[in-house]
Amino acid sequence: MLNQLLAESNHAPLTPEQSEQFAAYLALLQKWNAKTNLTAIRDEAGILSRHFLESILSASHLPPGIETLLDFGSGAGFPGIPIALMRPEIAVTLAESQNKKAAFLREAVRTLHLTTQVHSARAEQLPRKFDCVTLRAVDNMAAAIPAAIALIAPKGWLAILTTYPESAAIQQIANPIAHLNWLPEIPLQPGTEHILLLAQT
Repeated sequence: MLNQLLAESNHAPLTPEQSEQFAAYLALLQKWNAKTNLTAIRDEAGILSRHFLESILSASHLPPGIETLLDFGSGAGFPGIPIALMRPEIAVTLAESQNKKAAFLREAVRTLHLTTQVHSARAEQLPRKFDCVTLRAVDNMAAAIPAAIALIAPKGWLAILTTYPESAAIQQIANPIAHLNWLPEIPLQPGTEHILLLAQT
């Protein structure tokens, strides 16, 4: 079903290895969701469409040359884990301060045989900067955006998975903090309001 969704979005199909990894990720997510609240979307179709597909499409739109990436407030691993699966040349760090979610991320990294790092504390405590920082569905975007921008290396990228209605407000928060060169909004799925916002510092 995931390859069908990718085809409908004009994206190349997953390799057999990637298909196996995403199937394992889905099974693990559903298992953990049965006992803890990782994500409000619990049905398989919704997980594949909203979480997996949008994260995969975001990975494909990230510029070349990114070597390090921080998924800020990673939650259940979106978009960080799909980016690690689709763009193995990128060293991904998942920052998640909630213990249960961080424990899930460590288990997912182990199950999927990824070299991805899990930072189980506030992202602001990280001592380094990254070529790209991603944000998706964080609790307080007004506070998260300045913290995320502070973690971007010079000439690095900010990537925010959001919606058309939220786009202007996000840019209004970000623009006074740093000089950002915004790319045109990238639609993530035909017929939906979900988009990827990309900006370079």
